[in-house]
Order: sequence, then C-alpha cells, then structure tokens
Amino acid sequence: MKTPDFGVQSWCFRHFKDNTVVAQKVRDIGLSQIELCGVHADLNKPEAVKEAVAIYKKAGVSIVSIGVQTFTGNDSEKAWFESAAVTGARHISCHFRVDSFTQAVPKVRAWSREFGIRVGIHCHGGYCFGGSPDVLEYLINLGGPEIGLCIDTAWAMQIGPGPGNPVEWAKKFAGKIYGIHYKDFLFDRTGQWADTIVGQGNLNLPAFNAALKEGGFNGMAVIEYEADVENPDPKLKLCVESMLTNG
Repeated sequence: MKTPDFGVQSWCFRHFKDNTVVAQKVRDIGLSQIELCGVHADLNKPEAVKEAVAIYKKAGVSIVSIGVQTFTGNDSEKAWFESAAVTGARHISCHFRVDSFTQAVPKVRAWSREFGIRVGIHCHGGYCFGGSPDVLEYLINLGGPEIGLCIDTAWAMQIGPGPGNPVEWAKKFAGKIYGIHYKDFLFDRTGQWADTIVGQGNLNLPAFNAALKEGGFNGMAVIEYEADVENPDPKLKLCVESMLTNG
C-alpha cells in the first residue's frame, strides 16, 4: 500500500476535544498529518498552541496547516500566523468577507511574506464570499503569490456542475493551488447535500488527482468527512483507502 501524502482536517473529530484522543484517531485511520482547526487549539494564543503541538508530535502526527480562519483585517489576526509558525505549518486555510477583504488581503499578504507561510482561500459553496471561481480569481490576483487557493472539492461542486467542476478548477488555478480539502457530496433533487466517502459521490477523484499532478500541485492536502460526528473513524478509514486507490 502507498504511503499517504495527505492528512485529515481536525474538524472531522470535533466531537472529541482531547487532542491526545484526536492524535490517536489520526493514527488509527492510517494517517500522520493534520490540519488543526480552532476546536482543538486556541489559535489566538500562540503560547497555548504549544501544548497541542507537543501532543501531536509525541503521537507522530505533524501539523501541516491551520484553519479555516476568517480574516477581516484586524491586527490581532497576526496571531494566527504566529500560531501556525509554532506548529511548523506552512499553510493557513482562510476565508475573506465581502465587507472587509480590501483591508484584510494586504495585511494577510504582508504577514505571509513575514512568516513564509502561504495562505489558501477556502471555497465554501454558493452562500459564502469566495465560493465562485470569478471571485476567487479576483482575490488571488489581488493577494498573490502569497495568497492562493484551497480547493474544497465538495463545496466547489455545490455551486453547480458547470462552474463547480473541481477538475476544471485544478486546471484553471494550476500553480496557485496551495491546499486541498478532499471532500465529497451527494446531492438530492432539491440541491441539498450529504457527505459521502471521497470518490464515491459526485467527485471524479482520479481525474481531479490527475489534473493536480499535471499542474504541479505541491501544497498541503487533507481529507474531510463531516458526517457521523460521534464515530467518524470507519468512514474516514474508507476515505483513506479511496484516496490511496485513486491517487
């Protein structure tokens, strides 16, 4: 079996607040990397993050990213870069807001340069600013090369089968993709979504990975399965198997 070159979003384990438990779950599903979200560490306090870092390090789990953080341009948000630096992560997943991106993007770009940490804008569907390719392209052109894209494959698809094709996103944004959230949705006739194992829903996983490879993707990647909150491990193991089979 191939060695996984991807991790898992800690949000999958949001029911479990003890990082020792979460770290063991990461290993139990066959992985050794994690993107740490605010559920499992106070990212506003870099000193407090050190405790979480020690727990994951002891378990043999590396922190490859933090987030998803919503930048508004407040000076206090620099602490997120300081926390990322403490973890050793070289990536932050983020959102911007329509009412503050003009103030936030220049600050995030400057902090990215200062800390040498790339920032990927996480797309979050049609109801979130930065969910559509045209807005993402504008923001990336405004903040790049420090600010790029973090493709959440499921939320990309949520905006519709034309503009929301992750395979086409991988081609369109080649060289500007800094992170991937591997997630998959099934949709009913009303457009409502439900999480499923990565590659078993509407995501063409082999084609997406092929497009990423062709585009020279070298960023961080994590799987994210948001259902079965109290017992996500069985489905996450299947997500890992699917990723290894279709990589």
